[in-house]
Amino acid sequence: MQTKSLVLLLLLTLFSVSAYAANDRSEQVKFPHGASGTSIKSSIVGYQGVNYTLDTKAGQSMTVNLKSGNLSNYFNIYAPGKGPGDEAMFIGDINGNSYSGVLPSTGTYTIQVFLMRNAARRNEKANYTLEISVK
Repeated sequence: MQTKSLVLLLLLTLFSVSAYAANDRSEQVKFPHGASGTSIKSSIVGYQGVNYTLDTKAGQSMTVNLKSGNLSNYFNIYAPGKGPGDEAMFIGDINGNSYSGVLPSTGTYTIQVFLMRNAARRNEKANYTLEISVK
């Protein structure tokens, strides 16, 4: 009986994550010619999220800052080959809305901007500025 309950719980969790991720849109980050960074202004509502993708090389330094009027607006960073639903290398709601570090591997990193569940359930809106630089 416990096995069936565990399987049911895992399936419900999988469908919950899939439904949450289904509301995300994806955008590729491009820096202006000759620049090592960019500033992106956008907004999300409720369970919407944005997955910003960015190609980098191992050893580069990346800095990400999120400025928002909504205190439930955060971002996560995923290493190449991972994305929402996988383990994040940076978790904004635990570590804050500022990241700076040396990237461990070459590939496409994903920065996911989202609202915490409490705000998403209330269909709150977050206007934000995401600043990204890579050197």
